[in-house]
Amino acid sequence: MAGALPQFAELPVHKGAPPGSSWGVFGEGDELGTLNFIGPEQVRAAAELVRTGRVFALNWDVALPAPPFFMRQAPNHTIFEKFDGVVLDDWLDSFYLQGSTQWDGLRHFSDAEYGWYSGATHADVSTTGPGRLGIEHFARRGIAARGVLLDVVRALEREGVELDPFDFFPIGPELLERVAEVQGIELRAGDVLLVRTGWVEAYERLNQGEREQLAAAGRPGSPGLYGEELPAFLWNRGIAAVAADNPALEAAHPGTGSDLSLHKALLARLGMPLGELWVLGPLAADCAGDGVYECFLTSAPLNVGGGAGSPANALAVK
Repeated sequence: MAGALPQFAELPVHKGAPPGSSWGVFGEGDELGTLNFIGPEQVRAAAELVRTGRVFALNWDVALPAPPFFMRQAPNHTIFEKFDGVVLDDWLDSFYLQGSTQWDGLRHFSDAEYGWYSGATHADVSTTGPGRLGIEHFARRGIAARGVLLDVVRALEREGVELDPFDFFPIGPELLERVAEVQGIELRAGDVLLVRTGWVEAYERLNQGEREQLAAAGRPGSPGLYGEELPAFLWNRGIAAVAADNPALEAAHPGTGSDLSLHKALLARLGMPLGELWVLGPLAADCAGDGVYECFLTSAPLNVGGGAGSPANALAVK
């Protein structure tokens, strides 16, 4: 599918669109961005990857991290009885759709100069309810694709490089390609790329006092994607979406965080969904054990009209 589309160097195709943008490639008024790379052929091929029946839920506890990052609040779970106590019901207050394992949808991030993906304006995306670039478009479509794990932290450990999970470490195309080669895996059009940095597992090893110190220090540091070459790397391979196990996908300096330039390049310009805080450790251990780094991946974003993001509700099946 990607071969019939313009290469990154040929973008944009739409007059007046920003450099490196896919606006107009998938038609005027497109709502799905690079999820368009996943067609029936890619889904059928991905389903054939199921060989053992092992299932890995890639979703963290919705209450983590705790305390929350990025000016969010902790969810409050209330359970109540009805019909004389024979039925239980419950609800969540302060439930941030992007507080834990999540997708950043196409409403989440804009290009300050050009606006949102495909030329949507602030007026188009700032009202509640179903509308332009809302996460409901992803939800109604659903995501089923070949998932490919690039276990960066394990590959570097084998090279004698130890990552500090709470400090800046850039992961660019050269490193991704090296990890893919070591793992013997090829990226294909329609793939959902999963990048493991080890951040979630390191966070789980912290005690509550250390977690509070991390939150109080400001934006958490982490290894992550970084570099001007990444949008071309991902687009030219037809990557449908990219997710990692760190707080912002991108590499971040402690306290100051990331410059989020990839958020602009991928979400606003290419229309590529970004996943953050995915639980990749158990899947990575299984992949290291059998040498198989591909899976059938499903994700069901919440059908929230006009949502800017959603819990991922993601599964990997091998």
